[in-house]
Amino acid sequence: MCGSSSSLMTRPTPSTWLRWALWPSAAQQSSFYGYTGLLPKRYTQGVMTGESTAGVMISLSRILTKLLLPDERASTLIFFLVSVGLELLCFLLHLLVRRSRFVLYHTSRPRDSRHAPAGYRVHHDVATEDVHLEHQAPSLTTSGSPKDSPTHEPSGGGSGAYVRFDVPRPRAKRSWPTFRALLLHRYVVARVIWADMLSIAVTYFITLCLFPGLESEIRHCVLGEWLPILVMAVFNLSDFVGKILAALPVDWRGTHLLACSCLRVVFIPLFILCVYPSGMPALRHPAWPCIFSLLMGISNGYFGSVPMILAAGKVSPKQRELAGNTMTVSYMSGLTLGSAVAYCTYSLTREAHSSCFHTITNSSVPTGP
Repeated sequence: MCGSSSSLMTRPTPSTWLRWALWPSAAQQSSFYGYTGLLPKRYTQGVMTGESTAGVMISLSRILTKLLLPDERASTLIFFLVSVGLELLCFLLHLLVRRSRFVLYHTSRPRDSRHAPAGYRVHHDVATEDVHLEHQAPSLTTSGSPKDSPTHEPSGGGSGAYVRFDVPRPRAKRSWPTFRALLLHRYVVARVIWADMLSIAVTYFITLCLFPGLESEIRHCVLGEWLPILVMAVFNLSDFVGKILAALPVDWRGTHLLACSCLRVVFIPLFILCVYPSGMPALRHPAWPCIFSLLMGISNGYFGSVPMILAAGKVSPKQRELAGNTMTVSYMSGLTLGSAVAYCTYSLTREAHSSCFHTITNSSVPTGP
């Protein structure tokens, strides 16, 4: 008995597995957005749209499996197998894309400009024995054209042949930056993109306060468990549309983005009215949560993508990768705080199912004369 109780105490719970699974997910997202920050701005919008595409595909997969397979266990198993298959497909495509010439060009350019020092050309006139030193800019030393490479020198002309010798570049010792230097670099970037950081953090904080926690608890006595599935599907579809709209060329200021993101707080009382008071909510018709989810998804997709797109263009090319990582930290901070608030407010909806069940049960009992 003692052995069995100790094994139950040491067995990992689902929440423990979830906490461990969030760490690689956060590292993966930070790496993706930092990596995409090295590319032109529209490719950041493409990554954000791909994120919403995954949500749409998962929602449609869940609806189809629930419709076609009445067995709950079988439909859930197929749902997760489809999700794992999509993950593997995305992993293989990522390996192929990062080896393309376009990605290699943009990702290696900031590193080359950072490490390539300025050199000198030594021109030696064989006829007059004249030696001339010419300073060479870094852009010339890093050009990929064969004619611009250091080993190419045109010959001919009226003053004789020129032979060029390049001064070897000194090798700098690579060392890990100190913790203070890391903080200083992030502080410099944060001073430029602070409004975008707050905007994306507020956007996802408000969204995670409601989705998927509160939205998944909305029930209807006729639709039953179909209502939260439909509401979440509407959110994923509208979020996809909002991230497509983020590609529109609108000149946003950081403070204006932050103000619009803060205005989304109006969705919190609206969704609370869809579940409170328990059993007889103020907005009990199923159309209300669908409309609110539609508007919240479009605003989440738009104001969650535009700050990420604009932030990389506000810093120098050397700092774009760091700007992408910093924006991801703000993005994950908003997700974490929003999830914590949703967990603390779970008591608003935990009695909704039993009250609806009791209402149906009581109404079905025949009354005496």
